[in-house]
Amino acid sequence: MTLSIVEKSPLFDLRGQIPVNADPGQVYAVVSDLTRSSEWSPECRGGEWISGEPAAVGAVFRGENLRSEDVVGWAPLVRGTWYTEARIIAAEPGRTFQWAMLTHAGENQSSVWGFDLEPAARGCVLVHHFRMERPTEGIYKIVADLDEDERERFIREWSEKLAQDIAWTLGRIKSVIEG
Repeated sequence: MTLSIVEKSPLFDLRGQIPVNADPGQVYAVVSDLTRSSEWSPECRGGEWISGEPAAVGAVFRGENLRSEDVVGWAPLVRGTWYTEARIIAAEPGRTFQWAMLTHAGENQSSVWGFDLEPAARGCVLVHHFRMERPTEGIYKIVADLDEDERERFIREWSEKLAQDIAWTLGRIKSVIEG
């Protein structure tokens, strides 16, 4: 028996980058302020820090998200407004900022988003990345009633959506920082 596509690791591994005409410390100050994420995210509408020192390792952020009906419209995704919680797992000013999505029980999932900053001749290069080693609770719910062809289609289309979101996010952050 062959493994389902959702059992392959990593399930998702995407990244994008953009030059930003600002020093890494300035860019870090913006991207580590998740309460501002509505300024650049296609889905996150902002949120609040619910525990720990904001933007420090161990802090938990509760995000409010909004997804339209047309996003991978055929798949059984959460639509409208929903909430997520994420724990900061790396916070090195001017270098990296990463967060792991949490289960309903508050445990880290292998679903990690982040930003890395690389010095450049003019400012820095901002790298935005997402990696999911294993399916999350949400992925299992989405694919539960799908046959393998539909699962493959979902993973392909969701990967395309994530790549577009990463590119959009990078462009918006650059615009926010550079004016």
